[in-house]
Amino acid sequence: MPLFQNAEFYISAHNLRDLPPPVGVEIAFAGRSNAGKSSALNTLANHNRLAYVSKQPGRTQLINFFSLGNARFLVDLPGYGYAKVPETLRKHWQTTLANYLSDRPTLAALVLVMDCRHPLTPLDRQMLDWFCISGRPVHVLLTKSDKLSRQAANQTLLAVNKELNERWDNCTIQLFSSLKKQGVEEAEKIIGAWMNPEEDAAASSANS
Repeated sequence: MPLFQNAEFYISAHNLRDLPPPVGVEIAFAGRSNAGKSSALNTLANHNRLAYVSKQPGRTQLINFFSLGNARFLVDLPGYGYAKVPETLRKHWQTTLANYLSDRPTLAALVLVMDCRHPLTPLDRQMLDWFCISGRPVHVLLTKSDKLSRQAANQTLLAVNKELNERWDNCTIQLFSSLKKQGVEEAEKIIGAWMNPEEDAAASSANS
């Protein structure tokens, strides 16, 4: 059974004090509101309602932890950039997310979700500028790739990958479609290696 199909809801946090103890490995999912972040989590877990999906952007307003067992967690972060979120709430999440992403010792890596029709928004670039300083890896999911032709999707992939390579270190990228369930195996391989660094290192050693 793929790793992510063991995912179960664990806890939600509105404030940093509500976070679970920092034990194990956490992989955070971030992205602009309505980029398809919750849908991507559900697709990876093969679970229609693991993460809440809404046609109204900005509905994920808590830090939601999903346990994979053995102190491994997927973490669904509130989407950023949605103008209709009240100013007080937006400021709260800016501070809370900044502290979580910079100070959480168990955060191993970031999955950055972008709508492939609107990649690398100013806020996406800001997130990459800010997070990549830590040296932790980032994997970009270009979601909703089924909305483009294959040629257009591949052109977008090449263009975004070119900018990632030029401006930020330690980034990987792929196309992803929750509707068509495309790109699941590739994402599982990369995120699974982050979840199990000892196994990944052992496999690399055996193949060298």
